[in-house]
Amino acid sequence: MPTLYYHTSTGLNHVTAPGHPERPDRLRAIEEGLSAEPFKTLVRVDAPVADLDVVALCHSNEYIDELRHISPKEGMIYLDGDTSMSPGTLEAALRATGGAVAAVDAVMKNKRTNAFVGTRPPGHHAETSRPMGFCFFDSAAIAARYAQRKYGITRACVVDFDVHHGNGSQEIFWSDPSVMYASTHQMPLFPGTGSMQERGDQDTVVNAPLRAGNGSREFREAFDLAILPRLEAFEPELIVISAGFDAHWRDPLGSLELREEDFAWVTRKLMEIADRSAEGRIVSVLEGGYDLQGLRDSVAVHVAALMNN
Repeated sequence: MPTLYYHTSTGLNHVTAPGHPERPDRLRAIEEGLSAEPFKTLVRVDAPVADLDVVALCHSNEYIDELRHISPKEGMIYLDGDTSMSPGTLEAALRATGGAVAAVDAVMKNKRTNAFVGTRPPGHHAETSRPMGFCFFDSAAIAARYAQRKYGITRACVVDFDVHHGNGSQEIFWSDPSVMYASTHQMPLFPGTGSMQERGDQDTVVNAPLRAGNGSREFREAFDLAILPRLEAFEPELIVISAGFDAHWRDPLGSLELREEDFAWVTRKLMEIADRSAEGRIVSVLEGGYDLQGLRDSVAVHVAALMNN
């Protein structure tokens, strides 16, 4: 199974304030991890800029226009206490989404192909008309919706194992019976959403919150008991992963205790479901992960699993 890696140096141009956890060094750490010998066969692809009409599959035109209007020519502006724009932010965000959409094209046209989109900024906190939590465009959600619009996918799912709940993806698909959103995350923690009682209007939202200090056993139980059976029954034709690695024990923004092998394990489990119902089609989109060593090592085992290594 060929695995594609979508990346862009433009992501380095999205500059955040000194000390901000969502920084360009994240991409450098990933590149370092994926430069090792086991990844020599990884197919590397430059992420293109997404068309604005594709972004509008999940975000309002007014919101997109506002981001374009306020994008600074120099310096930095803050949209909230955590989320800022520099002159390179808008293009970086459009390439992050463009990489996710291009990955959908690739996996839909080539059987038994999967992809990892290692770009920044992340996206799963961005709601239909609101940026937040370092995020501007919800690339994972857009990828799922794009697959439906262009390729007639009737059932797509977004599976999110970031330490923070993907409130944006949940909001976008809240009333949609054709897309399942499933998430493990620490709770309570930013953004404050993601309780088990949040199930969506069509019972297609599956939240399995974890407590601070939970580790491998609780994480795997959450998937085995709450998420994987629901995914199996849903029979998705495409799985999009919101691949956040800030549940790693080293990460400064969360208090879960996951190890690299947990990310490899969940990747293999999702691949098994994709093999049964989706012809192996998986698009994995980078979300969080703010300790550079933890991010580097976790992405490496995640991509190795996608490559069947």
